[in-house]
Amino acid sequence: MTNFLAQCRDAIGAQHVLTEDADIVGYVRDWRGRFSGKALAVVKPGNTEEVATVVRICRNFRIPIVPQGGNTGLVLGSVPDESGTAIVLSLTRLAAIRTIDLLNNTITVEAGCILSHIQQAAFQANRLFPLSLASEDSCTIGGNLSTNAGGTAVLRYGNARELCLGLEVVTAEGEIWNGLRALRKDNTGYDLRDLFIGAEGTLGIITAAVLKLFPQPAAQVTAFAAMQTHHDALEFLKLMQSQCGTLLTGFEFMSDDCLQLVTHHFPSSRSPFSRPYPHYVLIDISDNESTDHANSLLEKAFSKAMQQNIIQDAVIAQSHAQSQGLWFLREQISAAQAIEGKNIKHDIAVPISAIGDFVRITASLLQASFPHSRLIVFGHLGDGNLHFNVSPPKNISDEEFIAHQLEINRIVHDSVHNFGGTISAEHGLGALKNHEIIRYKSAVEIKMMQMVKHSFDPFDLMNPGKGISLQH
Repeated sequence: MTNFLAQCRDAIGAQHVLTEDADIVGYVRDWRGRFSGKALAVVKPGNTEEVATVVRICRNFRIPIVPQGGNTGLVLGSVPDESGTAIVLSLTRLAAIRTIDLLNNTITVEAGCILSHIQQAAFQANRLFPLSLASEDSCTIGGNLSTNAGGTAVLRYGNARELCLGLEVVTAEGEIWNGLRALRKDNTGYDLRDLFIGAEGTLGIITAAVLKLFPQPAAQVTAFAAMQTHHDALEFLKLMQSQCGTLLTGFEFMSDDCLQLVTHHFPSSRSPFSRPYPHYVLIDISDNESTDHANSLLEKAFSKAMQQNIIQDAVIAQSHAQSQGLWFLREQISAAQAIEGKNIKHDIAVPISAIGDFVRITASLLQASFPHSRLIVFGHLGDGNLHFNVSPPKNISDEEFIAHQLEINRIVHDSVHNFGGTISAEHGLGALKNHEIIRYKSAVEIKMMQMVKHSFDPFDLMNPGKGISLQH
């Protein structure tokens, strides 16, 4: 390996090839701190050409590559395994915003750009880049694209795939594909862009992207509503869509258990209501007219919802600070869970119309097998994506409960499958779910995916063991 590392150092500079344990520990440990792998080295190229050179060197020596952005993933997709045979290829030095085209409403950025930096660059140009995640101050756009991230504005703007027009990619052979086309229409063959988006770095390495921008809304208004049941939340979604149309940007669901967790572990936060309700929805309206117009729409919709007994109470933020306070209640659920202790996370999606029945039936199945386990259910109700997390009963240690993770996963995932859903809505498969997915996809679908993988990466060097693996 000495010759391999020497070639990497010659290619990108010795200071960008890390081999000491103290230097690489943050690159081999997952975001939740539950797994630590090993790496032959962490290699940090500074531009696309250097990425291509490193890939060619790895190909010559048959060294596996784990591409990594902000390392904020939750399914072990961006960390190496424990063999120590792979390198981590960090893209954080590829952080340039290359161009902004205001007339075409596009921004071209490198893969290592932090998501919030792209949002800020768009805002400074009087534009909006709407992809928004809880980890947006740490995650990078390359990772967002490689997992086809969703976030809180999918209802109006779509997920990462729908926000991307073109890509620059280093292939498994170390060639550079310049697909940075800023076109809305291009019917000239297979859509290679869509193969790389959501592929978790298993087909090639995204180094840059052309992203869609949108006009900055004249007003953004946030509201919080309370209701009794999941079915009420779905009826409320239908009513809000009929009243607000495409102005409805976010529709985030949470149970009262979620709200209680946040207000308990973050004492500076508080519920907007004087009494608890079983369920809540956080709403965002993006209006091209004015705040007054948005408030009027919300007030009319809330009046109808209350008349029909769909919601029991509602508040509309009257300032930016109040809006931030309401969003804080949603965005800190995961952090509050982490403080509370270990839990078993599920990033699932079912058809929106089935959400109420899915939650009711799956909760019953879990209680039958694991009495008094606690459900923390929240997520993007408007696109069917729920974070269906299971916490241990009060009288059981975290370790004892986590020992049942495979059993709990099977109950939840089988129920998801029975409702026509997916076991990974926006986090990807990584190494955590790449074997589990075999249970739920047909042999034909797995075969087609493996054929694509083999065509692009016959030596299985690109993030091996993640996503749909050749070893399945």
